[in-house]
Amino acid sequence: MKNPDILVNAIGILYGLLLVLAAFIDNKLIQSLRIDALFMKQASDDTRPLNLVVGLLVAGYGGYSLFAG
Repeated sequence: MKNPDILVNAIGILYGLLLVLAAFIDNKLIQSLRIDALFMKQASDDTRPLNLVVGLLVAGYGGYSLFAG
């Protein structure tokens, strides 16, 4: 691959979309990737909306970097 930035940005977009899904779907695989479960000691259903916000930011930045650059 000539330009690894494309791969990194595509992975960022996919992870951002997984975080958005983690805010709504209760799946074992998706739940293991949640931001609130990774960084907060007592993650619960009340902290799940944090994944939506972070997921939109990560996917948006990846999309912007992929298509603007």
